[in-house]
Amino acid sequence: MRVAVTGGLGFIGSALVRHLVRDRGWHVLNIDKMTYAANPHSVAAVANHPNYQFMRADVCDAQAMSSALSKFQPDAVMHLAAESHVDRSITASAAFIKTNVVGTYTLLEATRHYWSALNGEAQARFRFLHVSTDEVYGTLSEGDFFVEETAYDPRSPYSASKASSDHLVSAWYETYGLPTLITNCSNNYGPYHFPEKLIPLVLLNALEGKPLPVYGDGRQVRDWLYVDDHVRALTLVVEKGRVGETYNIGGRAPMENIAVVEEICDVLDTLRPTGGSRRDLITYVTDRPGHDRRYAIDPSKIETELGWRAAQTFGTGIAATVAWYLDNEWWWRPLRDGVYSGSRLGLLQSELGEEKPLAESAI
Repeated sequence: MRVAVTGGLGFIGSALVRHLVRDRGWHVLNIDKMTYAANPHSVAAVANHPNYQFMRADVCDAQAMSSALSKFQPDAVMHLAAESHVDRSITASAAFIKTNVVGTYTLLEATRHYWSALNGEAQARFRFLHVSTDEVYGTLSEGDFFVEETAYDPRSPYSASKASSDHLVSAWYETYGLPTLITNCSNNYGPYHFPEKLIPLVLLNALEGKPLPVYGDGRQVRDWLYVDDHVRALTLVVEKGRVGETYNIGGRAPMENIAVVEEICDVLDTLRPTGGSRRDLITYVTDRPGHDRRYAIDPSKIETELGWRAAQTFGTGIAATVAWYLDNEWWWRPLRDGVYSGSRLGLLQSELGEEKPLAESAI
C-alpha cells in the first residue's frame, strides 16, 4: 500500500506513520504543516526508512495537495491533520475553522480530482479515510453510549469544526462517489503526546510537584483509547471498511476525570516515589465554558465487522505511558521548556483575573 498521511507529525499521526512503515511495510508520504504540536522526533524511528517520505505543506494549500497526490500516487489518503485542543479553540477558533473545515474541503477536492483520473482498478481500490472525534456527538446522559447513528450536537468551536468536516466528507461520497470512510474516536493517550493534553499534562505537573488543577467537580466522563490500539483500528478500516461508512473507535474505558488524575498519581508514586502522595497536588478550579459532561463510545460495529479489539486496558496503558515519559525526558523536556509549560488555556476574558493566581492548565 502507498498511503498519504496528513498530520503525521502529530500525536496520533506519528503513531500511525510508525505503525504503517515499521509494522506493515507500507510506503508512506507524511504531509504536515509543522505547527506547534508537530514534532519530527516522533517519527525518528522511521525517518530514514526507504518507505518513508516527508513533505512540509498545509492542507489548505490546494496546489501543494494536488502536487503531492500526483507525484506520490497513493492507494489511500488518511486525513489526520487538524487543530485539536478544545481549550485553544475557545480563544482562537479561526485556526480551527481554517484547518479543520477549509483544509478538509481543499484536501477532498484535490483527492477527488486525483481519484477521478485513476484507471479502473486503481480507482476501485482507492480509499479516503477521515479521522474524527466523538466530541461531534455532544454530551451523553448517564448509561448512554455513542453509536454511529447518534445525532451530531457539537458544543465547542473544536467539535463544531470537526462535525463540519465530517459532513463535508459524507457529502463528497454522496455527491461525487469519492470512496470515503469516517472514524470517530474517543480520547487517545500514550507515548509522544503533546503536553497540553490531559494525561501528559497531569503526569508532568505531578512529576515536577506542581498543582494538578481539575475543572469543576472532576466528574466529567471520558472514554480512553491507547494510541497504538487506535492506529491498528485505522489501518483495518482502510483495508476492510465498507465505503461510505462511519466506524466509532473506543477503548471501552469510560472514566471520570478525577479518577484518571488519581490513577496517574498512583502509578507515578509507585514508579518514582517521593515519600508522599501526589494526590495531594489535586486542586479544583472553575469549569471551562461548554464543558461536555460525558463521552462514551460503543465500538461494537468495528469489533463485529472488522474484528478489532483494544489490546490495552486503561490500567496497562496508563502504566506503559507513565513509564515511557519517565524514560524519555529527551522528547518532552524541550516542549515543556520552550513550547508549552502548562499554563491554563481557554479562559474567557472575564475569567482571566480569577484564575490567574493558579497559572496552571486544568482538565
